[in-house]
Amino acid sequence: MKIYSTLSGRKEEFSPHDPVRMYVCGVTPYDDSHFGHALSYIVFDAVRRYLEFRDYRVRHVQNFTDIDDKIIGRAKVRGVPVKELVDGLIADYFKDMDSLNILRAHVYPRVTEEMPQIIDMVRGLVDKGYAYQLGGDIYFRVRSRPDYGKLSRRKLEEMSAGARLEVDLAKEHPMDFALWKAAKPGEPSWESPWGLGRPGWHIECSAMSLRYLGDALDIHGGGQDLIFPHHENEIAQSEAFTGQAPLVRYWMHNGLVQLGEAKMSKSLGNLVTVREARARYSSDAIRLFVLSSHYRRPLTYSEEGLQSMERGAERLRLALRPSPAGGAAIEVGEHRQRFIEAMDDDFNTPQAVAVLFELAREINRGREEGLGLTAALGDLRELGGVLGLTFEKVKGALQVAPFRELLDETLKALAVSEPFVGEAAEVALMAKNSSPDECILELIELRKRLRAARQWALADRIRAGLGELGVSLEDTPQGTVWRRAT
Repeated sequence: MKIYSTLSGRKEEFSPHDPVRMYVCGVTPYDDSHFGHALSYIVFDAVRRYLEFRDYRVRHVQNFTDIDDKIIGRAKVRGVPVKELVDGLIADYFKDMDSLNILRAHVYPRVTEEMPQIIDMVRGLVDKGYAYQLGGDIYFRVRSRPDYGKLSRRKLEEMSAGARLEVDLAKEHPMDFALWKAAKPGEPSWESPWGLGRPGWHIECSAMSLRYLGDALDIHGGGQDLIFPHHENEIAQSEAFTGQAPLVRYWMHNGLVQLGEAKMSKSLGNLVTVREARARYSSDAIRLFVLSSHYRRPLTYSEEGLQSMERGAERLRLALRPSPAGGAAIEVGEHRQRFIEAMDDDFNTPQAVAVLFELAREINRGREEGLGLTAALGDLRELGGVLGLTFEKVKGALQVAPFRELLDETLKALAVSEPFVGEAAEVALMAKNSSPDECILELIELRKRLRAARQWALADRIRAGLGELGVSLEDTPQGTVWRRAT
């Protein structure tokens, strides 16, 4: 099993502690969770599920940054206490992630509940000469770490201030970052050896990961936008404090969700919330959409792509419908092995998802041939579960989507086959606003015309496609009869 580490820039053999120490950067709860959050936490949920499938024990920690300038500003705008705002948004976060079938971490530390550990770490860095006081603020000396910039591959002299780095002409170096910030009037603050204040952004994760996972992590996850400055600064301060290196064996960073050319983010105001996405799509469709792209690649949000994955989720679900015992069992060992090989190769979920659809097709073929499906059905459910799929039935109008897709695919094939072009257009028009049953009837009628014209391959394509969607056809002297599994 190999994992790509951002630090080394290559895939490395996976050799973890027992249990695997896994830390994933959590949200700053000042607004609703959006699709970018869904992507990251689906990715690391799949990572954890697969490790457990491979019999690794995992200790999973994910923080909440529950004090922050944006949180304070949003609480003021809403006219509520900071804690009230944060508690409500954290509750909403759990509802959103539960709706995506994301396993809960073993520990969810909050910054405001970890102040003793944070203050001890800041004090230790000051005592060791890695940090210095400037008024009521404490800054980390980036020049005290010769390897600063090794994660992001940046040279100190070429760096510019990051999104949360404050410019202060009195600092020893422009890139020195705050470990502790002096209190401002009317803002939450805590007692410290340097007066009232609150922690800087980066020290929080170092202190929490150290407390709950120790001074050497196996996997540290987050979005690629966290590589610099957040994770770069985590490495510097943690390795300086503990004297141990490396802090993390495998730095895993997921690609970001985009709307067009721009990253989806709260600050840009171009986001789709998890709640909005779940109102339109099932959790399985959203997970398939995310996992059909490799986690290190950017993902462009697309309604068309999600609709396609909704249809795919329905096909997988229908493949799992109950089936008679049958005769000889279909062979499925190859699919299981290919799934494992894909996931062992840096969690290659696109290939793993492809294996699930291939297995579903084999199950549908075996069902038509009367073969035994018990082992195959068990494998599809288990392997799908590794990717967090629930196979729950989709309700309402979404059920018609797979049949419309089959019709569209058939019509594309017919576009080059005269004299069916006109008839195909007529069928498409009739089926445009059809129910699932009406769409099936249109497909059956089209198949009838194809058989009459001796276009057997296209006619068989319709029959096979309907079979994958749980619809069996029986040709009788009175016409074709169809039955659909529930």
